[in-house]
Amino acid sequence: MLHHVELWVPDLARAESTIGWLLQQLGWSEYQRWNAGVSWKLDRTYVVVEQSPALTGPHDRMKAGLNHLALHAGDRHTVDRLTAEAQNHGWHLMFADRHPHAGGPDHYAAFLENEDGFEVELVAD
Repeated sequence: MLHHVELWVPDLARAESTIGWLLQQLGWSEYQRWNAGVSWKLDRTYVVVEQSPALTGPHDRMKAGLNHLALHAGDRHTVDRLTAEAQNHGWHLMFADRHPHAGGPDHYAAFLENEDGFEVELVAD
């Protein structure tokens, strides 16, 4: 089981309003908070966002490192609802011409990206 993932972000408030909003919609609860970061936990796994002074540049999902987080999002109705609502919380839909099957004909998901280039995939169970 995954223990945790830590994402360094250029703007903590913006990350909270996008990543934090989405995680809370998926049932994650705020777990830890400090001046430069916050985390959300579900079961034994947690996700951290931190605005580190050691950050050297913007996130680029097309370079080595994290491409995206894929998250269980419940049924297809929940994926559709979150996809619509996410656009009011700093996310935009990627691969709109192939949505909701951008991952293939048997894969129902939404691929979302925020202003800082972080991508999440909301996967229907």
